Amino acid sequence: MALFSDLSKKTLARAALLQDAPVYVQFYVTARCNLTCEQCNIIYANADVREVTIDEVERIADNFAEMGVAIVLLTGGEPFARRDLAKVIHAFESRGVHVRMQTNGFASEDRIAEAVEAGGRDISISLDSLHGAQQDRINGDFDDSWHQALKAIAAFTQYLPKHNSFASLGCVMQPSNLSDIEDVVRFGTEISWFTSLVPVHVSSFGRPRGFRTFDQSLRFRPEELGEADKLLDRIRKMRKEGFLLYDSDQYIDDIKRFIRGEATTWRKKNKGVCDSPNLYFALLPNGNFAPCCDFRLPKKYPAYDPHFPKTYRESAFRKEVHNVVSKCDGCMYGSYPEITISMRYMAAKLQRVQTFLTSPPEKNWPVTYEELLEKAERIRNEKRERPQSRQLPEKKVQVSA
Repeated sequence: MALFSDLSKKTLARAALLQDAPVYVQFYVTARCNLTCEQCNIIYANADVREVTIDEVERIADNFAEMGVAIVLLTGGEPFARRDLAKVIHAFESRGVHVRMQTNGFASEDRIAEAVEAGGRDISISLDSLHGAQQDRINGDFDDSWHQALKAIAAFTQYLPKHNSFASLGCVMQPSNLSDIEDVVRFGTEISWFTSLVPVHVSSFGRPRGFRTFDQSLRFRPEELGEADKLLDRIRKMRKEGFLLYDSDQYIDDIKRFIRGEATTWRKKNKGVCDSPNLYFALLPNGNFAPCCDFRLPKKYPAYDPHFPKTYRESAFRKEVHNVVSKCDGCMYGSYPEITISMRYMAAKLQRVQTFLTSPPEKNWPVTYEELLEKAERIRNEKRERPQSRQLPEKKVQVSA
Protein backbone atom coordinates (compact mmCIF):
# COMPACT_ATOMS: atom_id res chain seq x y z
CA MET A 1 0.00 0.00 0.00
CA ALA A 2 1.34 3.45 -0.95
CA LEU A 3 2.00 6.00 1.79
CA PHE A 4 -0.35 8.52 0.15
CA SER A 5 -3.70 7.65 -1.42
CA ASP A 6 -4.73 8.78 -4.90
CA LEU A 7 -6.90 11.45 -3.26
CA SER A 8 -3.95 12.80 -1.27
CA LYS A 9 -1.64 12.76 -4.30
CA LYS A 10 -4.21 14.62 -6.39
CA THR A 11 -4.60 17.34 -3.76
CA LEU A 12 -0.85 17.65 -3.26
CA ALA A 13 -0.32 18.03 -7.01
CA ARG A 14 -3.02 20.68 -7.31
CA ALA A 15 -1.69 22.59 -4.29
CA ALA A 16 1.82 22.57 -5.74
CA LEU A 17 0.48 24.14 -8.95
CA LEU A 18 -2.27 26.46 -7.69
CA GLN A 19 -1.68 26.89 -3.94
CA ASP A 20 -5.42 26.48 -3.37
CA ALA A 21 -6.22 22.98 -2.15
CA PRO A 22 -6.58 21.72 1.44
CA VAL A 23 -3.28 19.91 1.89
CA TYR A 24 -3.19 19.74 5.66
CA VAL A 25 -5.46 19.91 8.71
CA GLN A 26 -4.30 19.89 12.33
CA PHE A 27 -7.07 18.13 14.27
CA TYR A 28 -6.77 18.61 18.03
CA VAL A 29 -8.74 15.49 18.90
CA THR A 30 -8.39 16.13 22.64
CA ALA A 31 -7.05 18.74 25.05
CA ARG A 32 -6.15 16.04 27.57
CA CYS A 33 -2.48 15.28 28.13
CA ASN A 34 -0.41 13.32 30.60
CA LEU A 35 2.37 15.93 30.54
CA THR A 36 2.64 19.68 31.17
CA CYS A 37 5.52 20.60 28.87
CA GLU A 38 7.04 23.97 29.66
CA GLN A 39 6.77 25.28 26.08
CA CYS A 40 3.12 24.30 25.52
CA ASN A 41 -0.19 25.85 26.54
CA ILE A 42 -2.61 23.80 24.44
CA ILE A 43 -4.10 21.80 27.31
CA TYR A 44 -5.39 25.06 28.75
CA ALA A 45 -6.17 26.79 25.46
CA ASN A 46 -8.57 24.04 24.34
CA ALA A 47 -9.88 22.92 27.72
CA ASP A 48 -13.12 24.89 27.21
CA VAL A 49 -14.51 22.65 24.47
CA ARG A 50 -15.79 19.08 24.42
CA GLU A 51 -14.39 16.26 22.27
CA VAL A 52 -16.11 15.11 19.10
CA THR A 53 -17.84 11.75 19.12
CA ILE A 54 -16.76 8.99 16.76
CA ASP A 55 -19.97 9.54 14.78
CA GLU A 56 -18.97 13.18 14.28
CA VAL A 57 -15.48 12.07 13.28
CA GLU A 58 -17.01 9.85 10.58
CA ARG A 59 -18.92 12.85 9.23
CA ILE A 60 -15.79 15.01 9.31
CA ALA A 61 -13.96 12.29 7.37
CA ASP A 62 -16.78 12.22 4.79
CA ASN A 63 -16.49 15.99 4.37
CA PHE A 64 -12.70 15.90 4.14
CA ALA A 65 -12.87 13.23 1.43
CA GLU A 66 -15.35 15.38 -0.49
CA MET A 67 -13.09 18.43 -0.08
CA GLY A 68 -9.97 16.48 -1.05
CA VAL A 69 -8.04 17.02 2.20
CA ALA A 70 -4.67 15.34 1.69
CA ILE A 71 -3.32 15.00 5.25
CA VAL A 72 -4.90 15.22 8.70
CA LEU A 73 -2.60 15.45 11.72
CA LEU A 74 -4.16 13.88 14.81
CA THR A 75 -2.73 15.78 17.73
CA GLY A 76 -3.81 17.13 21.09
CA GLY A 77 -3.10 17.32 23.96
CA GLU A 78 -2.04 13.73 23.69
CA PRO A 79 -4.13 11.94 21.03
CA PHE A 80 -3.56 8.51 22.59
CA ALA A 81 -5.53 9.77 25.59
CA ARG A 82 -8.55 8.96 23.42
CA ARG A 83 -9.40 5.29 23.71
CA ASP A 84 -11.08 5.39 20.31
CA LEU A 85 -8.04 6.80 18.49
CA ALA A 86 -7.77 3.72 16.24
CA LYS A 87 -11.37 4.31 15.11
CA VAL A 88 -10.52 7.95 14.39
CA ILE A 89 -7.52 6.87 12.30
CA HIS A 90 -9.60 4.32 10.40
CA ALA A 91 -12.34 6.88 9.67
CA PHE A 92 -9.90 9.06 7.72
CA GLU A 93 -7.65 6.41 6.19
CA SER A 94 -10.59 4.36 4.91
CA ARG A 95 -11.71 7.43 2.94
CA GLY A 96 -8.30 8.15 1.44
CA VAL A 97 -7.31 10.97 3.81
CA HIS A 98 -3.72 10.40 4.96
CA VAL A 99 -3.27 10.35 8.76
CA ARG A 100 -0.24 11.62 10.60
CA MET A 101 -0.10 10.91 14.35
CA GLN A 102 1.68 13.12 16.86
CA THR A 103 2.47 11.81 20.34
CA ASN A 104 4.76 12.28 23.33
CA GLY A 105 5.23 8.50 23.56
CA PHE A 106 2.39 7.98 26.03
CA ALA A 107 0.90 4.98 24.21
CA SER A 108 1.36 1.36 25.23
CA GLU A 109 2.64 -1.19 22.72
CA ASP A 110 -0.88 -2.60 22.29
CA ARG A 111 -2.29 0.85 21.49
CA ILE A 112 0.52 1.47 19.00
CA ALA A 113 -0.12 -1.83 17.26
CA GLU A 114 -3.84 -0.98 17.14
CA ALA A 115 -3.15 2.45 15.61
CA VAL A 116 -0.90 1.02 12.89
CA GLU A 117 -3.41 -1.73 12.11
CA ALA A 118 -6.08 0.96 11.71
CA GLY A 119 -3.98 2.56 8.95
CA GLY A 120 -1.68 4.95 10.81
CA ARG A 121 1.70 4.70 9.07
CA ASP A 122 3.00 8.23 9.68
CA ILE A 123 4.20 9.14 13.18
CA SER A 124 5.89 12.05 14.94
CA ILE A 125 7.18 11.62 18.50
CA SER A 126 8.40 14.51 20.65
CA LEU A 127 12.08 14.29 21.60
CA ASP A 128 14.04 17.35 22.73
CA SER A 129 17.15 15.74 24.21
CA LEU A 130 19.05 12.49 24.58
CA HIS A 131 19.45 13.21 28.29
CA GLY A 132 16.57 11.63 30.17
CA ALA A 133 16.64 14.10 33.07
CA GLN A 134 16.63 17.05 30.66
CA GLN A 135 13.66 15.69 28.72
CA ASP A 136 11.75 14.91 31.91
CA ARG A 137 12.29 18.49 33.11
CA ILE A 138 11.10 19.96 29.79
CA ASN A 139 8.04 17.71 29.97
CA GLY A 140 7.02 19.20 33.31
CA ASP A 141 9.22 17.17 35.70
CA PHE A 142 7.55 13.85 34.90
CA ASP A 143 9.90 11.00 35.75
CA ASP A 144 10.66 8.47 33.00
CA SER A 145 8.81 10.37 30.25
CA TRP A 146 11.99 10.16 28.15
CA HIS A 147 12.22 6.41 28.64
CA GLN A 148 8.54 6.07 27.73
CA ALA A 149 9.17 7.99 24.49
CA LEU A 150 12.03 5.62 23.60
CA LYS A 151 9.83 2.61 24.30
CA ALA A 152 7.20 4.05 21.97
CA ILE A 153 9.81 4.65 19.26
CA ALA A 154 10.93 1.04 19.57
CA ALA A 155 7.33 -0.19 19.34
CA PHE A 156 6.62 1.88 16.23
CA THR A 157 9.71 0.46 14.51
CA GLN A 158 8.30 -2.98 15.26
CA TYR A 159 4.80 -2.39 13.90
CA LEU A 160 5.19 0.20 11.14
CA PRO A 161 5.92 -1.31 7.71
CA LYS A 162 9.43 -0.67 6.45
CA HIS A 163 8.08 0.58 3.13
CA ASN A 164 5.52 3.34 2.66
CA SER A 165 5.72 4.66 6.18
CA PHE A 166 7.22 7.81 7.67
CA ALA A 167 8.61 8.53 11.14
CA SER A 168 9.99 11.72 12.62
CA LEU A 169 11.12 13.27 15.88
CA GLY A 170 9.59 16.62 16.82
CA CYS A 171 12.18 18.74 18.62
CA VAL A 172 11.48 22.12 20.23
CA MET A 173 14.51 24.39 20.03
CA GLN A 174 14.92 26.47 23.18
CA PRO A 175 17.83 28.03 25.07
CA SER A 176 18.29 25.08 27.42
CA ASN A 177 18.69 22.33 24.78
CA LEU A 178 20.87 23.90 22.07
CA SER A 179 23.69 21.47 22.86
CA ASP A 180 21.30 18.51 22.56
CA ILE A 181 19.70 19.10 19.16
CA GLU A 182 22.53 17.84 16.93
CA ASP A 183 22.52 14.70 19.06
CA VAL A 184 18.80 14.24 18.38
CA VAL A 185 19.37 14.59 14.63
CA ARG A 186 22.19 12.02 14.75
CA PHE A 187 20.06 9.68 16.86
CA GLY A 188 17.11 9.98 14.49
CA THR A 189 19.28 9.32 11.46
CA GLU A 190 20.71 6.14 12.99
CA ILE A 191 17.19 4.74 13.43
CA SER A 192 15.87 6.05 10.06
CA TRP A 193 13.73 8.80 11.63
CA PHE A 194 13.74 12.39 10.40
CA THR A 195 14.00 15.32 12.85
CA SER A 196 11.90 18.46 12.58
CA LEU A 197 12.63 21.60 14.60
CA VAL A 198 10.18 24.12 16.03
CA PRO A 199 11.55 27.18 17.86
CA VAL A 200 9.94 27.87 21.23
CA HIS A 201 7.02 30.32 21.01
CA VAL A 202 6.43 32.71 23.91
CA SER A 203 3.37 34.86 24.52
CA SER A 204 1.80 36.89 27.33
CA PHE A 205 -1.31 36.48 29.44
CA GLY A 206 -2.79 39.38 27.48
CA ARG A 207 -2.37 37.44 24.23
CA PRO A 208 -2.86 33.76 25.07
CA ARG A 209 -2.10 31.39 22.20
CA GLY A 210 -2.40 27.63 21.94
CA PHE A 211 1.20 26.50 21.56
CA ARG A 212 2.86 29.54 23.11
CA THR A 213 4.18 29.37 26.65
CA PHE A 214 3.69 32.20 29.13
CA ASP A 215 7.18 31.57 30.57
CA GLN A 216 9.13 34.65 29.48
CA SER A 217 12.40 33.05 30.62
CA LEU A 218 12.23 30.76 27.56
CA ARG A 219 12.88 33.64 25.18
CA PHE A 220 16.34 33.69 23.62
CA ARG A 221 18.64 36.30 25.11
CA PRO A 222 20.82 38.41 22.77
CA GLU A 223 23.98 36.69 23.97
CA GLU A 224 22.48 33.27 23.07
CA LEU A 225 21.67 34.05 19.43
CA GLY A 226 25.19 33.32 18.17
CA GLU A 227 25.06 29.81 19.63
CA ALA A 228 21.64 29.28 18.10
CA ASP A 229 22.95 30.37 14.69
CA LYS A 230 25.90 28.02 15.05
CA LEU A 231 23.55 25.12 15.69
CA LEU A 232 21.25 25.96 12.77
CA ASP A 233 24.18 26.32 10.37
CA ARG A 234 25.56 23.01 11.56
CA ILE A 235 22.38 20.99 11.15
CA ARG A 236 21.73 22.55 7.72
CA LYS A 237 25.16 21.29 6.69
CA MET A 238 24.37 17.89 8.23
CA ARG A 239 21.26 17.56 6.07
CA LYS A 240 23.37 18.11 2.98
CA GLU A 241 25.74 15.43 4.29
CA GLY A 242 22.86 12.94 4.40
CA PHE A 243 21.52 13.29 7.94
CA LEU A 244 17.74 13.08 8.19
CA LEU A 245 16.71 16.65 8.93
CA TYR A 246 13.25 17.43 7.55
CA ASP A 247 13.48 21.24 7.60
CA SER A 248 14.01 23.33 4.48
CA ASP A 249 16.70 26.01 4.13
CA GLN A 250 14.13 28.80 4.11
CA TYR A 251 12.51 27.47 7.26
CA ILE A 252 15.89 27.31 9.04
CA ASP A 253 16.68 30.89 8.00
CA ASP A 254 13.31 32.01 9.34
CA ILE A 255 14.00 30.33 12.69
CA LYS A 256 16.96 32.72 12.99
CA ARG A 257 14.67 35.67 12.31
CA PHE A 258 11.91 34.43 14.58
CA ILE A 259 14.05 33.99 17.71
CA ARG A 260 15.31 37.56 17.18
CA GLY A 261 11.78 38.93 17.02
CA GLU A 262 12.25 39.83 13.36
CA ALA A 263 9.66 39.35 10.60
CA THR A 264 9.76 35.95 8.92
CA THR A 265 9.78 35.61 5.11
CA TRP A 266 7.91 32.36 4.42
CA ARG A 267 4.63 34.23 3.78
CA LYS A 268 6.03 36.78 1.35
CA LYS A 269 4.69 35.02 -1.77
CA ASN A 270 1.17 35.38 -0.35
CA LYS A 271 1.27 39.12 0.43
CA GLY A 272 2.63 38.53 3.91
CA VAL A 273 -0.33 36.40 5.02
CA CYS A 274 -0.35 32.68 5.78
CA ASP A 275 -2.16 30.20 3.52
CA SER A 276 -5.04 29.40 5.91
CA PRO A 277 -7.59 28.20 4.88
CA ASN A 278 -6.56 27.54 1.27
CA LEU A 279 -3.68 25.14 2.11
CA TYR A 280 -4.26 24.33 5.77
CA PHE A 281 -6.40 24.96 8.81
CA ALA A 282 -7.14 23.47 12.24
CA LEU A 283 -10.02 21.74 14.02
CA LEU A 284 -10.71 22.22 17.72
CA PRO A 285 -11.47 19.14 19.84
CA ASN A 286 -15.19 19.79 19.32
CA GLY A 287 -14.76 19.70 15.52
CA ASN A 288 -15.12 23.43 14.95
CA PHE A 289 -13.00 25.08 12.27
CA ALA A 290 -10.09 27.28 13.41
CA PRO A 291 -7.64 29.15 11.15
CA CYS A 292 -4.75 27.59 13.09
CA CYS A 293 -3.79 26.54 16.62
CA ASP A 294 -3.45 30.18 17.71
CA PHE A 295 -6.77 31.69 16.59
CA ARG A 296 -10.48 30.96 16.50
CA LEU A 297 -13.31 32.52 14.51
CA PRO A 298 -16.16 34.35 16.29
CA LYS A 299 -18.66 32.24 14.35
CA LYS A 300 -18.78 28.44 14.78
CA TYR A 301 -18.27 26.22 11.73
CA PRO A 302 -18.45 22.52 12.71
CA ALA A 303 -16.52 20.42 10.22
CA TYR A 304 -19.04 17.59 10.71
CA ASP A 305 -21.86 19.79 9.37
CA PRO A 306 -23.00 18.44 5.97
CA HIS A 307 -22.69 21.97 4.54
CA PHE A 308 -19.06 22.43 5.64
CA PRO A 309 -17.47 21.56 2.24
CA LYS A 310 -19.67 24.19 0.56
CA THR A 311 -19.02 26.75 3.31
CA TYR A 312 -15.27 26.18 3.01
CA ARG A 313 -15.33 27.40 -0.61
CA GLU A 314 -17.56 30.42 -0.07
CA SER A 315 -15.98 33.86 -0.43
CA ALA A 316 -17.68 35.20 2.72
CA PHE A 317 -16.06 32.41 4.79
CA ARG A 318 -12.66 33.03 3.18
CA LYS A 319 -12.97 36.74 3.97
CA GLU A 320 -13.82 35.99 7.59
CA VAL A 321 -10.71 33.83 7.93
CA HIS A 322 -8.56 36.40 6.14
CA ASN A 323 -9.69 39.11 8.53
CA VAL A 324 -8.20 37.05 11.37
CA VAL A 325 -5.00 35.68 9.84
CA SER A 326 -4.04 38.95 8.13
CA LYS A 327 -3.53 40.50 11.58
CA CYS A 328 -1.15 37.73 12.70
CA ASP A 329 2.52 38.66 13.00
CA GLY A 330 3.54 35.14 12.01
CA CYS A 331 4.52 31.85 13.60
CA MET A 332 7.09 29.13 13.12
CA TYR A 333 4.98 26.09 13.96
CA GLY A 334 6.78 23.74 11.57
CA SER A 335 3.85 22.30 9.63
CA TYR A 336 2.25 25.56 8.54
CA PRO A 337 5.41 27.32 7.26
CA GLU A 338 6.81 24.16 5.69
CA ILE A 339 3.62 23.48 3.72
CA THR A 340 3.58 27.04 2.37
CA ILE A 341 7.28 26.77 1.55
CA SER A 342 6.84 23.34 -0.06
CA MET A 343 3.95 24.53 -2.23
CA ARG A 344 5.42 27.90 -3.22
CA TYR A 345 9.20 27.38 -3.45
CA MET A 346 10.75 25.01 -5.98
CA ALA A 347 13.79 23.92 -3.93
CA ALA A 348 11.56 22.78 -1.07
CA LYS A 349 9.18 21.01 -3.48
CA LEU A 350 12.07 18.96 -4.82
CA GLN A 351 13.28 18.23 -1.29
CA ARG A 352 9.85 16.88 -0.31
CA VAL A 353 9.58 14.72 -3.44
CA GLN A 354 12.94 13.20 -2.58
CA THR A 355 11.97 12.64 1.08
CA PHE A 356 8.67 10.88 0.39
CA LEU A 357 8.84 9.49 -3.14
CA THR A 358 12.12 9.18 -5.00
CA SER A 359 14.74 8.64 -2.24
CA PRO A 360 13.17 7.72 1.10
CA PRO A 361 15.77 6.34 3.53
CA GLU A 362 16.22 2.64 4.03
CA LYS A 363 14.77 1.67 7.40
CA ASN A 364 16.89 -0.51 9.68
CA TRP A 365 13.86 -1.60 11.69
CA PRO A 366 12.93 -2.97 14.15
CA VAL A 367 15.09 -1.31 16.81
CA THR A 368 14.74 -2.45 20.41
CA TYR A 369 14.44 -0.18 23.44
CA GLU A 370 17.81 -1.48 24.70
CA GLU A 371 19.44 -0.62 21.37
CA LEU A 372 17.96 2.87 21.54
CA LEU A 373 19.40 3.35 25.02
CA GLU A 374 22.83 2.28 23.77
CA LYS A 375 22.68 4.59 20.76
CA ALA A 376 21.54 7.55 22.88
CA GLU A 377 24.35 7.03 25.41
CA ARG A 378 27.00 6.68 22.70
CA ILE A 379 25.86 9.77 20.76
CA ARG A 380 25.52 12.07 23.77
CA ASN A 381 29.01 11.06 24.96
CA GLU A 382 30.73 11.69 21.60
CA LYS A 383 33.61 14.15 21.81
CA ARG A 384 32.75 17.01 19.45
CA GLU A 385 32.06 20.71 19.61
CA ARG A 386 28.53 21.58 20.73
CA PRO A 387 26.76 24.94 21.02
CA GLN A 388 26.42 26.19 24.57
CA SER A 389 23.01 25.77 26.18
CA ARG A 390 21.68 27.97 28.93
CA GLN A 391 22.57 26.46 32.27
CA LEU A 392 19.53 25.93 34.46
CA PRO A 393 19.56 25.96 38.25
CA GLU A 394 19.70 22.60 39.94
CA LYS A 395 16.31 21.22 40.89
CA LYS A 396 15.82 21.58 44.63
CA VAL A 397 14.96 18.37 46.46
CA GLN A 398 12.84 18.81 49.55
CA VAL A 399 13.72 16.53 52.42
CA SER A 400 10.98 15.87 54.92
CA ALA A 401 11.79 16.36 58.56
